[in-house]
Amino acid sequence: MSPRKRFNAFDDFPGAEHPDQPPAPLAPLSPAETPPEMERIERLAPSQMLPDRFQPRRLLPASLRAAFFSGEMDCYQAAAEWLAMARADPLQHAEVERLLAMGDSFGEHGQIKAITGSWVSLPGGRYLFQIETGERRFWAACLQRVATRAEQEPLLRVEVVRAPTRQRQVLENRHAEPPSAVGQACEVAALILAELDIAPDPGLADEFDYFRQARAQRMPTGLWDRLIPIMQLTRPRMVQLLNILQLPSHLLELADRHRLPERVLREVLSAPAQQWERLLRASIQNALTSDDVAELNASAPLNPAPAESRPRQVEPRPPLDPSRQALRSLRRFAFLIADLDEFGQAQALDEIADALIVSNQAEGIIVLLGELSRMLEARVTRRAQQGRR
Repeated sequence: MSPRKRFNAFDDFPGAEHPDQPPAPLAPLSPAETPPEMERIERLAPSQMLPDRFQPRRLLPASLRAAFFSGEMDCYQAAAEWLAMARADPLQHAEVERLLAMGDSFGEHGQIKAITGSWVSLPGGRYLFQIETGERRFWAACLQRVATRAEQEPLLRVEVVRAPTRQRQVLENRHAEPPSAVGQACEVAALILAELDIAPDPGLADEFDYFRQARAQRMPTGLWDRLIPIMQLTRPRMVQLLNILQLPSHLLELADRHRLPERVLREVLSAPAQQWERLLRASIQNALTSDDVAELNASAPLNPAPAESRPRQVEPRPPLDPSRQALRSLRRFAFLIADLDEFGQAQALDEIADALIVSNQAEGIIVLLGELSRMLEARVTRRAQQGRR
């Protein structure tokens, strides 16, 4: 039997004769014509594309965003830095592994869903394809090329959209992966600003400042009703999410990376502003629930005196009972795992194992879980014996 020929998964969409150059802009339509939503499908290399800097869901780490979006580094240099960062950061390691798995699937099964966007002109007459949806697919291809040290750039299927919208962007994000509370807050803000025709200022140094503008706007009649079908949230819930944007940008970045729930962030915001960072970092380090944060907030003075006016010797405040913290965290873990299906449980445990290996905590956790398992077995056996009496 002759060996089966393997085809390139992207060859079903022929590219232009000169793939290194962007195509000429589309000819304008006459007033009588109705523009179709999708124009054409092409094949492009990642170096010909640029993600949307004001995409509500942030993917590229904060420490790389400024250099990448200013043009100081290209997409492959950013991907190399991201891979290096992931070796020491469990959260980034898990994200990068998911993207690399997506990149692997491109070679095995092909790119199932195209990237959408439109051509934009840059100073100097250069054109770049600005991504509307599909930033994960873009970075998956970049990371895969760097990780495998491939010489040739990958070619990705892109779908040219005549009129990209924030609505389509948000819908794509919500279908791809459940957003964090910070991500949802930015999505609500982006939709409001799009409805009010407030475009991002490219000169903004902090992307969060763009989303914060939504909190200062007067909402016209019917705006919330138009957002509800997209966000699938009630108006009060969306208002609560917008309130998260009161946090400083570095705390928003932390909360986003660690995917802190909105209820926890709400309790943090209920404290005086000078307590926000302390409570937020404690929530991350100890996996606190909203009740835990409320208790910790209640135990702190509402108006702490300035440092220079405090007594030199202050009785240290007793910390929360460690066994109580551990029990709450373990119960929360058990409830979350129990709510997942078999596939979700396997995926969650696999990611937890990866994170523990990266953080060099695996051996200690094995010993602790072994001891906990023996204690549980002893108690289960004792309960069964008591039941038979």
